[in-house]
Amino acid sequence: MTQMRRQSLVKFDAPLCETIIDTPKPQGREVLVRIERCGLCHSDLHIQDGYADLGGGKKLDTTRGMTLPFTLGHEIAGIVDEVGPDAPAELIGKKKAVFPWIGCGKCRDCLAGDENLCTKNRFLGVAIDGGFATHVLVPDAKYLLDYDPLPTNVAATLMCSGITAYGALKRLVDQPRQRNILLIGLGGVGMMGLSLAQTMFKQPISVADLSPAAREAALQNGATTAYDPSEPDVIKRIVKENDGGFDCIVDFAGNDKSMNFAVGTVARGGKIVVSGLMGGQFSLPMVQWIYKRMTIEGFMVGTLEETKELLALARAGKIKPTPMKEEPMTDVQKWIDQLRAGKVVGRIMLTN
Repeated sequence: MTQMRRQSLVKFDAPLCETIIDTPKPQGREVLVRIERCGLCHSDLHIQDGYADLGGGKKLDTTRGMTLPFTLGHEIAGIVDEVGPDAPAELIGKKKAVFPWIGCGKCRDCLAGDENLCTKNRFLGVAIDGGFATHVLVPDAKYLLDYDPLPTNVAATLMCSGITAYGALKRLVDQPRQRNILLIGLGGVGMMGLSLAQTMFKQPISVADLSPAAREAALQNGATTAYDPSEPDVIKRIVKENDGGFDCIVDFAGNDKSMNFAVGTVARGGKIVVSGLMGGQFSLPMVQWIYKRMTIEGFMVGTLEETKELLALARAGKIKPTPMKEEPMTDVQKWIDQLRAGKVVGRIMLTN
């Protein structure tokens, strides 16, 4: 019996530890994938903490139903090592990206193709063991996606930061007015959003981030203007420079400060899509909502079909690569600490 190594969450709010178990044997339509790359995502940090910040000192307990040790990590690409008796044998040895947002397969949302909304979900690295390991057991072969000729790193990041950015931007495509776009928060997802927005929209793309390094990286990667939200009177200046503000805004940070900034800079009749999970609480006077005629939509991750659309765009060469850095899987805790401290630009890709 071969063994698999995992960088495991053994206690909430504590560093990950290496654990070793027998490699699981796939049953039914299950597939065992040997992991080549797994991206480190900000949501991994929230799961490690064991709570989401609700603001005002309140916390949402996210530990219920989770059994420790647990393996985080959901941006996975690898090679099929073994398949269950009901999965296609020809998959063995194939390089695949793994769609992680897997539902129960039986509820109303799953049957409609919206597995990402499933409440009894089997999200890899969130509800069932994920990718900070040598192997991952995938519930069904249909979640394995071809990515050739893309680099393995790119394919892995499309599974979360890619599909989150793509899905959020897609929610703006039907906006009646789209003169201009603002992306707030330039972490791994925000940088991916910047790359995708240049393919999906013809308008100039503005960005906002507190980090000078992130703003500089964005300008080098196609942003036309970069704003520092902490600058005095910046909202007034933005509204003036952009003829009343922005029609389309994506908030990739998702905290009270970023949302107040978004509401301050959105144009009348504009739309804000929120896909960041930094947490906190946000409130708005009702009259402002109505006077501005604005729309605010929450968004997390996309569907399997949307992920296939995104992969097709990437394989057609329509997406510029975002900044990425490869690091050994065994150093994952070091990079979690760096990400917490805001010292990572782009995406850390963990390798076995």
